[in-house]
Amino acid sequence: MILPAFLRRELRRHLESYAGPGPDGLIFVGEKGAPFRRSTFGRKWRKARETVGMPEGFRFYGLRHTGHRLPTRSGATLKDTMVRAGQSSEKAALIYQHSDDERQEEVAAGLDATVRKARAEAARKAADKPSGTDLARGE
Repeated sequence: MILPAFLRRELRRHLESYAGPGPDGLIFVGEKGAPFRRSTFGRKWRKARETVGMPEGFRFYGLRHTGHRLPTRSGATLKDTMVRAGQSSEKAALIYQHSDDERQEEVAAGLDATVRKARAEAARKAADKPSGTDLARGE
């Protein structure tokens, strides 16, 4: 998968400082280099969430929804999000697709811009052609 440029540096830092060694190393490891236990991960997640100011109810799994929502909002297709998330079915991918008023405003603005551009192009082309009256007069 191709990562956005802003994420490359952050991921590299994390891998160098916190992940297990080598290409098969765990991305998140406990203090002794072993996988987190569920209870240990919960404590670490709460501390990390508080440190960065995320709300108390924000769950780690919520990051998956964010990981789906942001590409879609940047213009990614359903298939694009499926590839990025490693999903093989539309049904699984659709679970993570959301829409809100802000997104609907973006969609409406995009549609408006598309139609305005098409109308302006049609008007420009029409202005270059003689009108029906001009043609009838032989002009």
